[in-house]
Amino acid sequence: MNPERVEEINLSDLDFWRRPWAERETAFATLRAERPIAFFDEPAIENTAVEFPPGPGYYALTRHRDVATASRHPEVFTSGPGAVSILDLPPEMVEYFSGMISTDNPKHARLRRIVANAFNPRTVAAIEDSIEVLADRMIADAMASGTGDFVTDLAAPFPLEIICTMMGVPRSEFATVLRASNVILSMGDPEIVPEGTDAVVAFLEAGAALTAIMEELGAYRVKNPIDDITSALVNAEVESERLSQQELASFFVLLVTAGNETTRTALAHALVALTEHPAQRATLLADYDVHAKSAVDEIVRWASPVIWMRRTLASDYTLSGVDLAAGDKVLLFYNSANRDEEAFVRPDAFDVTRSPNDHFGFGAPGPHFCLGAHLARREITVMWRELLRRAPQIAMTGAPRQLASSFVNGITQLPYAF
Repeated sequence: MNPERVEEINLSDLDFWRRPWAERETAFATLRAERPIAFFDEPAIENTAVEFPPGPGYYALTRHRDVATASRHPEVFTSGPGAVSILDLPPEMVEYFSGMISTDNPKHARLRRIVANAFNPRTVAAIEDSIEVLADRMIADAMASGTGDFVTDLAAPFPLEIICTMMGVPRSEFATVLRASNVILSMGDPEIVPEGTDAVVAFLEAGAALTAIMEELGAYRVKNPIDDITSALVNAEVESERLSQQELASFFVLLVTAGNETTRTALAHALVALTEHPAQRATLLADYDVHAKSAVDEIVRWASPVIWMRRTLASDYTLSGVDLAAGDKVLLFYNSANRDEEAFVRPDAFDVTRSPNDHFGFGAPGPHFCLGAHLARREITVMWRELLRRAPQIAMTGAPRQLASSFVNGITQLPYAF
C-alpha cells in the first residue's frame, strides 16, 4: 500500500496497523488533507465461535477540530453502546466490557462521581510518596537484575502496581491482572494471544478472570472496608442506589486496563523519543523540574496511547460539511488529531518545551475526558525524573516491537540499557 494515495488507505485492515509509525502518520496526514471525514467498512472478525452481526461501517474523524466538536456534544455523539469497539458487542461481551466508558449521562455522571475523588489532584498528591518509593525500587531492581526489556522491567509493572494497590488487589493477583489486561487490550496480537487461539474467547476468559477477582474482593470489602477504591465502589450510594455486580465488574475491568495502559505506553514511547532526540533529552537533563510539565504532555501527545474512541450519533448532524445520520458510527482518531497541522506548530517534531499543547492524549474535552489523567501525569513525571537522575544515558538498544492493534498504540518489547 502506498499510504499517500487516499483511496488505498484502509483503517479497518490490521495490516495497516502493523506498518511503521512513520508510514501510518503519513497516511493520516493524507486523510486530514484530502478526506478528513472518511468512510470505512467495519473490520471482519474471523475464526471465532462468537457471532458478530454485520455492521454498517463508520466514519473516521481525523482532524483536531472535528474530534473536539464531537467530544463536546455528547448529546449527539453518544458513547453507548460501544465506545471501545467498532462492532456492536454481542451480549456475552457486553457483560464485561460495557462499563462507564461506554455509557452516557445521566448514568455516566452517576458512575463517574463514585470514583472521581480517587483520581483528583489532592488524592494523587497524597500517594505521591508511595509512587516515588515504587519508582525508586523498580529502577534499582532493573539496574541490578533487569531483563533488558524496558516494558517488562518498568513500563508495564509500574502503573499496574500503583492501580492495583489503590484498588486493594492482593499482590498475589498482580500477575493475573497483568496477563488479563494484556489480553483485553491486545486486539488479538499473536504475541499475546497465541495463533490458533480464539481471540474473542480469550477476551471473554480474561474478563471473567478479572470479574472473579472483583467478586471475591468486593464481597470482602462490603464487610471489611478500608481506604481503597474497591471499598468506595462497593459501599457507595448515589441517589440511593448501589452499583450492581455487573457495574462493579465493568468498573474493575476499566480501571485495571485504562489505569495501566496510558502510562505504560507513554513511558515506553518516551524512551524511544528521548533516544531518537538527544537534544530533547539534554533539555530535560539541564532542568527537569522546569520542563517536566510540558515534557509529560508532549510525551502523551507523541505516544497517543489510545488511538481512537467510538461514538454513535443519536440524531442527524452536519460536521464540517458532512451530513451524518442518526445511528451512524464515528471513530475519533486522537492520534491523528495530535498530529494535526491546523492545531500544532511543527506537529511532527518532538519538543519537550511545547506550549501550548492542546493534545487529546487523554481524550478530548467533554464528559469522558480521562478520569486518571492526574495520576498518569504524576506517574510519568516521577518515573522519568528518577530515570534521568540515576541513569541519564538510558537508551533503547534495538527496534521497539509495536502492538498489532488499531486501538492501543502499544509497545510490547523495547530493548534498552542503562
